[in-house]
Amino acid sequence: MKDYDDSVAFLGQWGRFQQVVFFLLSASIVPNGFGAFSVVFFADTPSHHCLVPDVNLTQDWLNAIIPIEVVNGKQQLSRCSRFRLDVVRNLSAHGFIPGRDVNITDLEQEGCVDGWSYSRDIYQSTIVSEFDLVCRDQWKQPFTSTIYFVATLVGSFFSGQLSDRFGRKPVFFTTMAVQMIFTFVQIFSPSWMVFVILLFINGLGQVSNYVSAFVLGNEILTGNVRVLFSSLGVCLGYAIGYMMLPLFAYFLRDWKSLLLAISLPGLLYIPLWWFIPESPRWLLSQGRVEEAETTLRKAAKMNKVKAPLVIFEDYSVHADATKTHPKEQHNVFSLLRTKNIRNMTLILCLMWFTISTGYFGLSLNSSQLHANPYVSCFLSAAVEVPAYTSSWLALRYVPRRLSVFCILLIGGLSLYFLQLVPESLSELSVALEMLGKFVITIGTSLMFAYTAELYPTALRNTATGTCTAVSRVGSSIAPFLLQLSVYFKYLPYIVMGTLAVVSAFATLLLPESFGRPLPQTIQELHKRESIKCPFIRRREHSKPPVLFESRL
Repeated sequence: MKDYDDSVAFLGQWGRFQQVVFFLLSASIVPNGFGAFSVVFFADTPSHHCLVPDVNLTQDWLNAIIPIEVVNGKQQLSRCSRFRLDVVRNLSAHGFIPGRDVNITDLEQEGCVDGWSYSRDIYQSTIVSEFDLVCRDQWKQPFTSTIYFVATLVGSFFSGQLSDRFGRKPVFFTTMAVQMIFTFVQIFSPSWMVFVILLFINGLGQVSNYVSAFVLGNEILTGNVRVLFSSLGVCLGYAIGYMMLPLFAYFLRDWKSLLLAISLPGLLYIPLWWFIPESPRWLLSQGRVEEAETTLRKAAKMNKVKAPLVIFEDYSVHADATKTHPKEQHNVFSLLRTKNIRNMTLILCLMWFTISTGYFGLSLNSSQLHANPYVSCFLSAAVEVPAYTSSWLALRYVPRRLSVFCILLIGGLSLYFLQLVPESLSELSVALEMLGKFVITIGTSLMFAYTAELYPTALRNTATGTCTAVSRVGSSIAPFLLQLSVYFKYLPYIVMGTLAVVSAFATLLLPESFGRPLPQTIQELHKRESIKCPFIRRREHSKPPVLFESRL
């Protein structure tokens, strides 16, 4: 059977058709950059204390009614208690002065029975101030983020299977609509419970849209353009949206206005339906040869080249067989059916889990870099631009297995070294943490491309979606992983560093895909050569080392 890339070589790699697909799919990822970390702003907790109703109190008692607490060596107003209002009002009416006539530390305290007063120095409002997610309900604030990450996990798991069954294009546009509509509907949430339900549905669309766009572009584009799309196109679209988020949040400090601004750009993508085609690779995998050829003839017309009379002549027999015999439907269990694919899937899931845990752990921890959350978010986003540029260079010139091994090892070691830096050299600590974020961000780009290149067309979207789902488990536990610093300041970095080093050496057991055509069938996947460690050299006729060999 003639290779797909050879069959469509008449189109060229960078004609008008490829340019349209490249830029439109890359632009479709910008809203994902908005949504991924918007929770940092709309679910942030402003400074707050108990609300004091408008009663007849002297200014001295108004200033003293909120107790002072010491938190992390600093004095601050209590967030969840106040001195009993009836007692304070009685003392104020009798003309007593706190601290002189009355020892306020002896006064009885009560909870915030009248609600809370929230600072507006940074935000006009967030869902925390809207639904009072503080004190007894404080657990709801981090749980909101967890709900979003769990939704992205579920979305990653099912979107891949739906896309493999019903097509890349329908799932891509359906999930884009889900993302836009439910972001908008969240604005009208009457309660926190309704908000998180809508947020969950929104999260289903967010990651599903990303995965579908990525696979669609990888299957339509070929050669170096495919590498450019997977490493720079999609990732820079995400980074641009990520960098625009703090800009939007800075000027729109009300959570409803922010969500409205995030949802409206989705309307601009409706016309893309008439410009982005279905994946010809997927059509061929379904035996729909005529539709695949029709798509490519339209592409040839756009590129002003002549298409051959029969583009996929070797696929005619396969198409007839598909019509005669029902086509085998693949699902997530197909990734575990044979030993070769099962081993490869387990190693890739470990690597995705590690990279996602490190990426979200370091991103969420970036708020410690600067007192201003808008500046912190922008710095965390800005470091991704050179990271994605580096990933493009790595994908173009460096073997996949070697590049992933190096970035995981460097990332793990940089996190290990953090505990050796003296506290007086805080700038060096920040530099090492940003180095870790830099290389792990490179890893997120490399893993999408590497995974897509390893699996055949019938399993590609299911595999990418499943691996992304596993990575979302890592993102879900990342906020809780950071809480380990309560026991030892550097424990989160040690855990993330250990995962990175273990995953780096596990990479050596995967096949190499650099410079090879995408496998079309499972049989082609099994024909790949045995996996050998790239750092071991042997003589031509000597027996291969057993330690680093695995036949996937």
